[in-house]
Amino acid sequence: MANLKELRNRITSVTSTQKITRAMQMVAASKLRKAQEAVEATRPYSDKLSTVVGNLSKEMDGDDNAPELLVGNGNSERYLFVVATSERGLCGGFNSSITRLASKSARSLIKKGKDVKFICVGKKGKAALSREFGESIIEFFDFSDVRNLGFAEGDSIAKKIISLFNEDSFDVCQLYYSKFESVLTQIPTEQTIIPFGLNNESNEDIVAQEACYEYEPDEVDILKDLLPKNLSIQVFRALLENFASEQGARMSAMDNATRNANEMIDKLKITYNRSRQATITSELIEIISGAEAL
Repeated sequence: MANLKELRNRITSVTSTQKITRAMQMVAASKLRKAQEAVEATRPYSDKLSTVVGNLSKEMDGDDNAPELLVGNGNSERYLFVVATSERGLCGGFNSSITRLASKSARSLIKKGKDVKFICVGKKGKAALSREFGESIIEFFDFSDVRNLGFAEGDSIAKKIISLFNEDSFDVCQLYYSKFESVLTQIPTEQTIIPFGLNNESNEDIVAQEACYEYEPDEVDILKDLLPKNLSIQVFRALLENFASEQGARMSAMDNATRNANEMIDKLKITYNRSRQATITSELIEIISGAEAL
């Protein structure tokens, strides 16, 4: 059994840790409110832009002049995975759930003879994927110095993706992030962003739209401008979803850590009081025994 001094030191240490976890929980809760507002403000614009591009893509169905960003280059042998995670830890299983989904998809494609490359957004994702796919990581984006994620960060990633596509470095691009539902629920998500038409086919909300538009100039010219814009918006939305999910996961993890620390302190105090009581009893017995011996 630990002596009284060791127990006091452990109680002090756990109490200090509890103060830190409680403070981190409060900070995460504050950031979560702002992040949730940003996500909710971005979703309608992102969804509507995808709907417009989706309707345009139906007009271009079977057209030989359709942009490759929309219909692809006709191949599906080389894949680019854009994996967005956080820059910091202490957020439960948030990062591992995203990298686990990306790794599972990558292994499945590699078994089929496909080539898979990675762009990592966030230190935690790079660290996790480097263990198995280190040689396949071709680009890394570090936003740890960015105080508030903005459209510029999403646009920089999208421009790099388009640049690689124009260089014929890949055929299909998939984006991995965590969609924010609530503090307790974050959904790891896989989204095909190039070719957009592939993702559009699986999006029932867009396909169900039967709106009729007249365009000036023609659809090809509009899509050449809209598709890169839509790609930047989708990446930006993924970053915002990820940030909100990260804060929700951290808030939940720190709440659990605070509760566990409180339970540990209670147990240590009980052990300390019992040890102290046993020590006092032992000393009293020694005093009484010494007095009787006189």
